[in-house]
Amino acid sequence: MRLIAGLGNPEPGMSRHRHNIGFMAVDEIARRHGFSPWRKRFRGETSEGMLGGEKILLLKPMTYMNLSGDSVQQAAHFFKIAQADIIVFHDELDLAFGKLRIKRGGGAAGHNGLRSMDRSLPGPDYWRVRMGIGHPGHKDRVHGHVLGNFAKAEESELERWLESIADAAPLLAKGENEAFMTKVALLVG
Repeated sequence: MRLIAGLGNPEPGMSRHRHNIGFMAVDEIARRHGFSPWRKRFRGETSEGMLGGEKILLLKPMTYMNLSGDSVQQAAHFFKIAQADIIVFHDELDLAFGKLRIKRGGGAAGHNGLRSMDRSLPGPDYWRVRMGIGHPGHKDRVHGHVLGNFAKAEESELERWLESIADAAPLLAKGENEAFMTKVALLVG
């Protein structure tokens, strides 16, 4: 079993914030691939299904971003999921909007959700799907940018991007990270 977590904040008014792009990605994967209905567990919401022949537990921590690791750790511990089988979708300021990168391990780079994950798990050796939300240009504007909704002009591109991620998700589940990134890029066009 693999655990795919999307990071975000649980408030309904925050659902379209850039910081919630991880929630958006796992919601689209669940919808597109006919996963089970979401249910409350592990201080979050979970949905189960299959991707690329792999059993997958999707998780949206409902602990707010700063405590995301608590929820992920509880689910991973319960199912005895190794860190190498944990994949986390999160927003990334240092990538342009619509760009996607995958890496294993590394630092938190100021991301409070990743900091929480690093504190709660035995180490930072899990997979990160870094979803570019772009940088507002100056550090004084970062807070408002991250906790703001996507611009109306970005909405159609965002939907196409999330659909592409969901379409390519079976490759990610099988550990074919390069093929996953390539397929997402081709589908987005």
